[in-house]
Amino acid sequence: MPRLGSLIGFIPTRNADAARVFYEQTLGLRFVADDGFALVFASGGNMLRVVRAGEFTPAPYTILGWESTDLEQDVREFTQRGVAFERFSFLPQDDAGIWTTPSGDKVAGSKTRTAIRCPSRSTSTDDTAGPSLRSG
Repeated sequence: MPRLGSLIGFIPTRNADAARVFYEQTLGLRFVADDGFALVFASGGNMLRVVRAGEFTPAPYTILGWESTDLEQDVREFTQRGVAFERFSFLPQDDAGIWTTPSGDKVAGSKTRTAIRCPSRSTSTDDTAGPSLRSG
């Protein structure tokens, strides 16, 4: 069985300058390098490569997410930085746009196709159906 190391995420972008501002300044990820093909960021021991993709069709669903230990505070801070959290008519959400799942996890999704999840104590931390923040 292969032994996999840290996760490397790939996100496409049409505008590397705007993407760098979003991931570095808005989300607070550590910028590592610009290798000409992608902007490289560090996040929680993992690598995120924001790839210069030219034209592409953005995914209509969340493509990247992070876990949070204080979702309400994180949503407040990201909202102050200009991140707009989505409201879905088919989900019961609080005033901040946070949805509590049937298992007790709390999830907030942004209009940039990313999400943040605060797992409940009853949910395993390796559950991959978590929250996200996304960038088109």
